[in-house]
Amino acid sequence: MLNIKKEEIFSVSEINSHIKHIVEGSLSTLFVEGEIANFTRHRSGHIYFSVKDLNSTLRCVFFRSYNSYLDFKPEDGDKVILAGKVTVFEPSGQYQLNVTKMYSAGKGLLQVEFEKLKKKLLDEGMFAPEHKLKVPSYPENIGVITSPTAAAFQDICNVIKRRYPVNINLFPALTQGERAPESLIAGVQYFNEKFPVDVIILGRGGGSQEDLFSFNDEQLAREIYKSKIPIITGIGHEIDFTIADFVGDLRAPTPSAAAELAVPDSKELKMNLQEMQSKLTMIVNHKVMNSKVTLSELSKRVQAKSPESQLQSFQQRLDEAVLRFTHLGQRFTRKKEDIESIAKHFNS
Repeated sequence: MLNIKKEEIFSVSEINSHIKHIVEGSLSTLFVEGEIANFTRHRSGHIYFSVKDLNSTLRCVFFRSYNSYLDFKPEDGDKVILAGKVTVFEPSGQYQLNVTKMYSAGKGLLQVEFEKLKKKLLDEGMFAPEHKLKVPSYPENIGVITSPTAAAFQDICNVIKRRYPVNINLFPALTQGERAPESLIAGVQYFNEKFPVDVIILGRGGGSQEDLFSFNDEQLAREIYKSKIPIITGIGHEIDFTIADFVGDLRAPTPSAAAELAVPDSKELKMNLQEMQSKLTMIVNHKVMNSKVTLSELSKRVQAKSPESQLQSFQQRLDEAVLRFTHLGQRFTRKKEDIESIAKHFNS
């Protein structure tokens, strides 16, 4: 008989649970590249498949709450890049990749780089709202970093001139290609160190993910973060997001929209001023009318208590008393005459 203590014997469930805690506790989210095999979409909406390379196979599960965001239809044989976390399915004791995102390997590499940098900078707190600078309400000088020949620059100029004409200062920069990040960084440094402005617009027109990838440069992101001047980004179209957008102080969907956020609308300002003027006029008129009424009442009270007014009141009362005595004397005289007339009548 084996000399083994009962407490030294583990159940299958305990072993699987222990392995699960070790695996899931030691591995963070990772990226895996491989070829899809045994692709199955369950009626629940969950997707089960494997990814393989020349030597190995890895089981995967892609739950509906995550796969609903897929922008392509994966099939067996497709090369993909997966983001996910290794987990252990305890009932069978098998480990698998719990997939949260799937990219086609063709353009997935750029997306993977984007996601890695985004997570890194997010963890450093570079996207935190408390680090965002406030865009001034009434700027006088605006710096624009973009290509001088691109339509985006003309769009920015046209919008600013129409809404609120101010000084526009262009730093001509490359917005595409290997040298573009260096050029964009130089623009941010120029306005911060050599030619101060009230606000900076960092922009370019639409393009593919590859075209816009210059704005996903880590050093550019750090330069934007260090800027003492608020930066508005207007890069690509509404659906395009770059690292520069996340680290910038204010994001606009297009270069034209960035210009609209940079300056107020002079027509709207005039309307607001006219409305304020009308309200102030009404308030002043109301105050004046109330003051006139109050002044009139106070004037009456003062006049009523003045020496001249009181003397006139005494004089009027004296006149009335004299008049009453006069009337009383006349009545007395008439009574006297009546009495004398009656006395003569009785004496005759």
